[in-house]
Amino acid sequence: MINAGELRPGNTVERQGELLQVLEFAHNKQGRGTAIVRAKFKNLQTGAVTEETFRPEEKFGRARIERSEAQFLYQDGDDYVVMDTTTYDQFPLTPDQLGEARQFLKENDNLFLLTYDGKVLGIDLPTSVELAVTQTDPGFKGDTANAAFKPATTETGLVVDVPLFVNERDTIRVDTRTGKYVERV
Repeated sequence: MINAGELRPGNTVERQGELLQVLEFAHNKQGRGTAIVRAKFKNLQTGAVTEETFRPEEKFGRARIERSEAQFLYQDGDDYVVMDTTTYDQFPLTPDQLGEARQFLKENDNLFLLTYDGKVLGIDLPTSVELAVTQTDPGFKGDTANAAFKPATTETGLVVDVPLFVNERDTIRVDTRTGKYVERV
């Protein structure tokens, strides 16, 4: 069991038979009154996001999410097929299960598969991925009157702001947590 005061973003808890992921957390102490905890949860089965208030001593069941190495194989229609690299089992994942991670996936990329009670919840990406730039405008020397960045479209369709020296066919590293340019590879 975990107390509401111990919740942190990224934790996964079980409450009333539902699996909830903590998106935001705030612990508030108001003068002489008792402390309260405000948390924003995402229901991992339905995808619904709710915000609730608790006393810090309220208890939640701790959910054990299994994390196994996997590889993205290919896209089959709308589904994305992922293979567990230890058991070689293949799982079709929907765009809802992947969320924003779809913008960073290339065939044969390594990732982590998140499962709970044998059911696949989604994936966890590495902190950065390498993507090829497929389209960007050329940067001109001395063109720094505004920001020194320009938009670039990557092979997965992700649009990233890159420095002026990045050209088409360059490979760049992108942070998967923020979606921002890190470096040219």
